[in-house]
Amino acid sequence: MSGPKMVQDTDAVVIGAGPVGLFQVFQLGLHGITAHLIDALPHAGGQCVELYGDKPIYDIPGIPVCTGRGLADLLLQQIAPFKPHWHLQSLVSSLALQPDGRLLLQTSAGAQLLARSVFIAAGVGAFVPRTLKIEGIEHFVGTQVHYQTLPPGFDAAGQTIVVHGGDEPAVARALELAEQNQTARISLLHRRDVFQAPDVLLQRLQQLRDAGRIVVEAAQITGMEVSGDRLTALQVVDAEGNTRALPLDVLVAVLGISPRLGPIADWGIAMERKQLVVDTETFRTSVPGIYAVGDINTYPGKRKLILCGFHEATLAAFGAAEWLTGRKQPLEYTTSSERLQRLLRVAPASS
Repeated sequence: MSGPKMVQDTDAVVIGAGPVGLFQVFQLGLHGITAHLIDALPHAGGQCVELYGDKPIYDIPGIPVCTGRGLADLLLQQIAPFKPHWHLQSLVSSLALQPDGRLLLQTSAGAQLLARSVFIAAGVGAFVPRTLKIEGIEHFVGTQVHYQTLPPGFDAAGQTIVVHGGDEPAVARALELAEQNQTARISLLHRRDVFQAPDVLLQRLQQLRDAGRIVVEAAQITGMEVSGDRLTALQVVDAEGNTRALPLDVLVAVLGISPRLGPIADWGIAMERKQLVVDTETFRTSVPGIYAVGDINTYPGKRKLILCGFHEATLAAFGAAEWLTGRKQPLEYTTSSERLQRLLRVAPASS
């Protein structure tokens, strides 16, 4: 049996890897502060990627148009010099103020972080997968049942895999599995043989159906079959009312995500209408050392725009740097500051 995980000391933890959380990492980096970054999703980008990954955004300064995924990619390039420590597919399960003023966080993956400052950039809450409403299914989650994606290193060879869902992410997951695993048997289960996905994905899906690499099952789940401690099949019913068993080794449910405020509400931070109240000078909450930026916060005149979140992250970084160092932070410009250019790993500007 492995022992408890070691507590990691850090100056900053950012909760939420959407655009504002990513920019928060950048702004902290300009102050020489390296951050741990936590997000419930398996990738960066938050709702920007999940909800409008391929839809155009027109109101980012200096970028006439980009997609949500494109914006996340640019922000990831921007924070690369600061090498944040990533904790993806993780929720903050607890946060407790310590006697010395530091904050102890524990994640759902078991990481323990002792931070001098925490930045909550969780938008409208942590985005977590929508789950199946089948009695007893939770017993198989993490072994035979997975939400949104399979775990890293999963070997699909020879497996009978059912992907459940009708939108683009489900179609993309089924295509990926069929194309990368020639010996896997892939079914795509949805209540109708109609899928909401771009034409290019639907064309690939039809090609793989014609080749016998993917079987589309138009049915709804009514239950499951278990043998011993193994999930062996789903009970499904089609549009004509016919019921049958759909055998499987693994089920990947790709049913979308939904935001949940989660344990943030239990951390003793002042709130109004499920949003964290902040001081707009530093965007600090009612708890010293905890800051809130983006859609999770509220203050007079608040506007829920990415641009506003970037502004909030900038002031929060200054506030935290002054909190951590105990002194006023000078205003420097990336165009002329050799210190900032060293942090950004760019060549110093010529005088």
